[in-house]
Amino acid sequence: MADLDYENPSICYACGKDLVFEIGYKVSRQEECEFCKIGLHCCKMCEFYDTSVYNECREPLAERILDKERVQFCDYFKIAKKKDTVGHDVLVDKANSLFKD
Repeated sequence: MADLDYENPSICYACGKDLVFEIGYKVSRQEECEFCKIGLHCCKMCEFYDTSVYNECREPLAERILDKERVQFCDYFKIAKKKDTVGHDVLVDKANSLFKD
């Protein structure tokens, strides 16, 4: 990914690090975060992922997927642009850092 013309910023849901992709870049099912090695082709990295809607997916034709962090085969997957999709552990670490001396 290092040699691409970066224009599509994203953020890893697990480690919170910035990921950048070329516009129109399709994330393969085997692709991993370069920092934490978590699979990127999962619901939590998709632009349709939304915890406030049915099945946590805004794509009405997508099949139901229970484990939102597991790599899956969804044909509707599109890498989400940068937004607040950081994981629980990252949020806890940030909260704990507020109380350090």
